[in-house]
Amino acid sequence: MSERVIPLVDQRITALRAPRPAVPIAPSGRVLDRLQRPLRDLRISVTDRCNFRCSYCMPKEVFGKDYPYLPHAALLTFEEITRLARLFVAHGVRKIRLTGGEPLLRKNLERLIEQLAALRTPDGAELDLTLTTNGSLLKRKARLLRDAGLRRVTVSLDGLDDAVFQRMNDVGFPVGEVLDGIAEAQAVGLGPIKVNMVVKRGTNDDQILPMARHFRGTGIVLRFIEYMDVGATNGWCMDEVLPSAEALARVQREFPLVPLEPSAPGETAERWGYAGPDGRHDPALGEVGFISSVTQAFCRDCNRARLSTEGKVYLCLFADRGYDLRELLRGGASDDEIAASIAAIWQGRADRYSELRASLPPETRQSARRIEMSYIGG
Repeated sequence: MSERVIPLVDQRITALRAPRPAVPIAPSGRVLDRLQRPLRDLRISVTDRCNFRCSYCMPKEVFGKDYPYLPHAALLTFEEITRLARLFVAHGVRKIRLTGGEPLLRKNLERLIEQLAALRTPDGAELDLTLTTNGSLLKRKARLLRDAGLRRVTVSLDGLDDAVFQRMNDVGFPVGEVLDGIAEAQAVGLGPIKVNMVVKRGTNDDQILPMARHFRGTGIVLRFIEYMDVGATNGWCMDEVLPSAEALARVQREFPLVPLEPSAPGETAERWGYAGPDGRHDPALGEVGFISSVTQAFCRDCNRARLSTEGKVYLCLFADRGYDLRELLRGGASDDEIAASIAAIWQGRADRYSELRASLPPETRQSARRIEMSYIGG
């Protein structure tokens, strides 16, 4: 068992000032970073709070009852979030994902969804508006979310065995209630639904096949995610990583699979379809995905930016500092000035941590003070 590292510095309070270009950078619908990657995906964290205490994300030893969450006044308002989202869309964002913490804990979230659903790309297209949740409140809120304009949901679910699932969420939450939430989301038309399973060797890897059996043929896409070294408090060690290749082999031993093409540029998951009797993909049986950010980095296609709940932009899930846009929002900056800052931030981006991980000395990886995933979303 690896020793858990407790951060001595709260990374939320360390931030870079957003650049203020002397020459305005007007939105053109396409902005490229230093590796020629376009900005297409914006992930917005709406809260740093969660009602689960999953060890790989918000371990109870750190995020206890005395943990200093961000005060409400520090959070971006829905109007501020929408204003920033509109400017990101002008630069080429086509997909917005709401995250947390647990986003459904944010009061009146449906109001924000209504505002975001009204945004349009420069060519008049609707956004791909989605949300990632632990599913605990989904049964109660699915219809409200759909009526507000949400298109899809992704649900985090780390096993079907109730003892395994409760041990992983560490608050005794039953798996049946998450499954009820998924069923309700599917019934009201929030789809296609994706289910994400973080796999830790020796903890829940025995749930790979039960999960595949359960979701095969349901229209729900199951994705297996390698346990990642995000943040600084989850005690990550390579011994607990189950490579996607091994997870794929386990599924293939029971169900024939055929490779599928990526569904979109920058797709994080390697897609495999369940094969029918003829050996070809049978859409009725569905598909599974494998997200391999530890063993098969996909940095070269990464087109995602992350906006924290109080207005900092992060250019990588493994970043240690963000750029403060809230200072601009509340300091009277115009839309043109903020848009120029967003462009300058993205144009300066060269992040590719997962590609470099293997070449970094172990002491460098272990001492890194990265921002917590619960603060900027997955």
